[in-house]
Order: sequence, then C-alpha cells, then structure tokens
Amino acid sequence: MIALRPVLVPYTSQTFLTSHGKPTLMMKHSNEMSEKKLVYKNRRVGILVITTMAASFSSSLNNIACGLDFRMVAPDQTIEEAKNGIQTHAKGLLQVKDLIELKAWREAQKELRKSSSLLKQDIYTIIQAKPGNQRQNLRKLYFNLFNSVSKLDYAARDEDESKVLQCYDKIVLALNEILSEL
Repeated sequence: MIALRPVLVPYTSQTFLTSHGKPTLMMKHSNEMSEKKLVYKNRRVGILVITTMAASFSSSLNNIACGLDFRMVAPDQTIEEAKNGIQTHAKGLLQVKDLIELKAWREAQKELRKSSSLLKQDIYTIIQAKPGNQRQNLRKLYFNLFNSVSKLDYAARDEDESKVLQCYDKIVLALNEILSEL
C-alpha cells in the first residue's frame, strides 16, 4: 500500500498528492507553468518600458507634425501675427454662411472647423498678452463665441437648418463683440 500525503507547491494554492516525497507529473507541470508566468511578466515589463521610452522620444520631436496639434498658443506666433490672422480667419468663419445656404453640411463643418481653430489660436494668443484685469471679460466672450461654434457644428451634423441659422447669428454677434474688445 502506498502512503499519500498532501504537498503545497509554492506560488500556487493547489494541493498535490505525492508518493513518498517523489514529485508527480502534476508538480512538474506546475513548475513549468510558474516559469512561463514569470517569463510572461518579464515580457510585459519589457514591453511597458519600450513603449514608455518610445512615447518620451516621440514627444521630444516637436518639429514633426503628427495628426492633431493640441497647443493653444503657437510658440513662434507674435501678437502682430495673431492680430493680422484674426481678420482673415474671422472672414473665413463668416463665409460659412454661403455653405449653409447651399445646405452643404459636410463642407460647412469642414470650413467651420478649419477657420475656427485658427481663429481660436489667434484670439487666445492675444488674450494671453493682455493685462490680467482685461482677461476675464475677454475669456467670457471667447467662451461664448466658440461655444456657439460648437453648437453650430452639431446642428450642421444633424442638418437642422433653423438651429444652424440661430447659431450662426450668435456667432456673428459674439465675433463682433470680441473683435471690438480686442
């Protein structure tokens, strides 16, 4: 008769039966699995290190354009350049009306996004150059203008003509107000 006794294997909560202290096939398989888990964890750590290094390297390359640029203020943009750009970008924003009247919704959205993003950058640059006591009112006007732009974009997506025209009128008012303050 063979005497069986329970044996606990480290790193697992499973109990194996052995015969006189000799390891069974199940114990050998468990040790191989532990080694595989260790290798798997090391691979995950290695991949994590590599991706972190790649992300830090790619973020250090500022001169390569990749997709979207989330900067609000262009580092080489002067106040004069921003003031000159405001007029042309504001005209581009107001020319969206022609596309709205033609009910060219997708084209209106594209032109709206293009001109509003450039206008947003220019206005933000000028606001940052103003003294602190003038900024609060300008930021409020800035918020109202671009909130209306976002609403117009959503209304154009839904092809809701009455809402689009309503938002466009709000944009014209807000744009005139902010341009008079700048």
